Amino acid sequence: MTIRKIYAFSLILSFLSIFTFNTYAQAPAEVVKYTITGKVIDDELEVPLEYATISVENVNDPSMINGGVTDINGEFAVDVKEGTYNIVVEFISYESKEFNNRKISGDLNLGTIKLGMGSENLDEVVVHAETTQVDVRLDKKIYNIGKDLTTAGGTVSDALNNVPSVTVDIDGAISLRGNENVKILINGKPSAMAGFGDTNVLNNLPADAIERVEVITSPSARYDAEGTAGILNIILTQKKTLGFNGSLTLNAGTPANAGATANLNYRTEKFNLFTTTGVRYFDAPGGGFFDTRYFENSQTEYSRIYEDRDIERLNRNFNTNFGMEYFLNDQSSITGTIFYRGGEDVDLTTNTTDYYTLEDGLALQTTRREKETENDNSWQFALNYINNFNNKGHKLTADFQYEIDSETQFTTINEEIDSNSGNIDYPLIGENINTTEDQKEYLIQADYVLPINEDSQFEAGYRGNFENEITDYTLFQEDVTTGEFVFNETLSNVFDYTENVNAVYTQYGSKFGDLSFLLGLRLENTQLKGDIESELTEAQLEEAFGIPIDTNFDNNYLGLFPTVNLIYEVAEEENITLGYNRRINRPRGWFINPFPSRSSTNNVFQGNPNLTPAYSNAFDLGYLKRWEKLTLTSSIYYQHETDSFERIEDNVAGTNVVRTIPVNLSSNDRTGAELGILYNPEKWLRLNSSFNYFRFKTEGDFNGRSYDAENNSWFARFSSKVTLPAKIDWQTNAFYRGAYESVQGNQEGIFTLDLAFSKDIFNENATLSLNVRDLLNSRRRDSYTLTDTYERDSEFQWRQGQNFTVSLIYRFNQQKQRENRRGDSEDFEEGEF
Repeated sequence: MTIRKIYAFSLILSFLSIFTFNTYAQAPAEVVKYTITGKVIDDELEVPLEYATISVENVNDPSMINGGVTDINGEFAVDVKEGTYNIVVEFISYESKEFNNRKISGDLNLGTIKLGMGSENLDEVVVHAETTQVDVRLDKKIYNIGKDLTTAGGTVSDALNNVPSVTVDIDGAISLRGNENVKILINGKPSAMAGFGDTNVLNNLPADAIERVEVITSPSARYDAEGTAGILNIILTQKKTLGFNGSLTLNAGTPANAGATANLNYRTEKFNLFTTTGVRYFDAPGGGFFDTRYFENSQTEYSRIYEDRDIERLNRNFNTNFGMEYFLNDQSSITGTIFYRGGEDVDLTTNTTDYYTLEDGLALQTTRREKETENDNSWQFALNYINNFNNKGHKLTADFQYEIDSETQFTTINEEIDSNSGNIDYPLIGENINTTEDQKEYLIQADYVLPINEDSQFEAGYRGNFENEITDYTLFQEDVTTGEFVFNETLSNVFDYTENVNAVYTQYGSKFGDLSFLLGLRLENTQLKGDIESELTEAQLEEAFGIPIDTNFDNNYLGLFPTVNLIYEVAEEENITLGYNRRINRPRGWFINPFPSRSSTNNVFQGNPNLTPAYSNAFDLGYLKRWEKLTLTSSIYYQHETDSFERIEDNVAGTNVVRTIPVNLSSNDRTGAELGILYNPEKWLRLNSSFNYFRFKTEGDFNGRSYDAENNSWFARFSSKVTLPAKIDWQTNAFYRGAYESVQGNQEGIFTLDLAFSKDIFNENATLSLNVRDLLNSRRRDSYTLTDTYERDSEFQWRQGQNFTVSLIYRFNQQKQRENRRGDSEDFEEGEF
């Protein structure tokens, strides 16, 4: 029987699952069986290959065929009777490994089996590795985006914007299927690298630090229940190749930006040292306008206020991640990592404001300048312990993580009158603002996995997250009579916020025929505590801010979060998945702090200490089909969320100030569908496209007004990669998000186009690339807002103009190491690491 027939037959008997399953019937009790075990990994990246196929054929009776597939850790276990066998290990697009005429008279451990790309696929795989590619698992989709040409010299946010189902808006907010409540994890855990929930920090991390991104729209019980949209798990590069190897990336461009990143790795049989270190300098000019027209019932002295805003940003960032993995023995290891991120930023915002009255037209024009200097330092210390009790998936992992972040801001604000034809009495009040934010977070986690039999597995674990954030805001305002700066007791405050989450979970997985399932249940207790120190009493604060305020609150929420994930193997390259999960959206400190933050004289954001968590129930039905040159992924989904968060704009009574405040609305229903196509018609051409359509319905009231809304929107992306003559690669990425309506207005569609060219040089040890992001300078948000007292048109662009970047990446001891490993022996002896 040929290898291809053995491979096809074994795949029919086994199916994709997160566990290691055998496909033969149990032998009678009196027949002695022995176990063939091992682990299958990629020979270059040295990462586990899940779903690799193990075929075992009896030499004396070829009709006796057993087999199985590897689990999520690349491990397998196949039971056979005593005899002589040919063993074949295969994975799609990889060279197979054969262990012929192996006499089995006891348990056999084949050790670590390294599979390399098949020679007939080597050229094609080079093409595959340089644009986003997808791998579908039971509860997630995995996208390898580390070598996307258009992200060279870019940031993690730039890279995420190329991932199907994911969008990054003008402000850097990340959405999954149009929903902003996404949980961001780094290497499977909450991390200071993600900025304690502030996704703007991802604008400071280099894109080439990413190995892959896991899009988890139906998380199993092992994951934190936070994030009603799902989870984005960013896996950072961590090479594990023997010896010393790595890469150095240099980039420069315009508007002024420059950076350097080094990925280094040194591996021996007892330990592995690795680091990713980078520096970045960039200038990101932005801006926009706000055109607010007040109705007669607004009780304001102006009929219209037009603000023209220009932003100059100068950012200098440094980050490094250093770690060591020490192999205690063949079954266990301990890994320690230290991460540091430092930044020195200077932002200058110039706001020119025109004030109009019905009587005088343009009555007043002012220019407000706000200069903010910020220093940010983050540290993360982490320990990870893994103990594999055997080669059948029985293991224990434990994690400890400690993170601290210190951020200081000093802001000076001054304003001057450019013209005053209406003789408006407008006081010019300068401001000095000191803000410090200190954050600490502890994470303790343990996970235990126990295979029950060949077809079933049990898992349980605990996670504790303990986070504290103290914001000290001090405001000094200029006395217009004396010119001295005086302490403002109304707005100065100290906000001490604590979020503690304790969770335990258990889940069980098994299979019946072509159906696999994973059932889980997670119990979480959330404690949200806040303490506000202010010179004002609660009654005075409520009068000043117009909402009920508890200056010392302690709220606890206990919730059960069930999860169900099913996969049905229709055929060898075709499956259907079904997922259900219950999720929570916890309000963060910024959303709870009632003291307003201002982007201009007339625009403020105010937190709401009365926010409570939102809960959602979500269903996801997916379909995957692979052909020789085409891969199709699709899904339809539905989510019902209660007490959903919505940002509501209103006009502070008797003033010109527009306030934005988050509130709990009663419900939000979201229905959608997505389609992804990956097509490789030729070795020199690769096409990748995705389309996502969603419809949402919001119902709720705030301050006596209904905010019911029903709308639909969509977004699509297209990527192509073409190999030109002289081996020049040309990649094009296009993205469009359709217009949509919100509870108070609408937003226009956004289109952006990126181009990139690259060529390997220096005997293919280096790659030179040129990319331009937002070629048409069209990535801007145009919005319209309608309330009872005003209507507003606005436009905002975080980064104005095209962004050109030239990048050079130099690799050392990587290609050579790969060639050396291809000469390894075909046989792997028992106990080999």
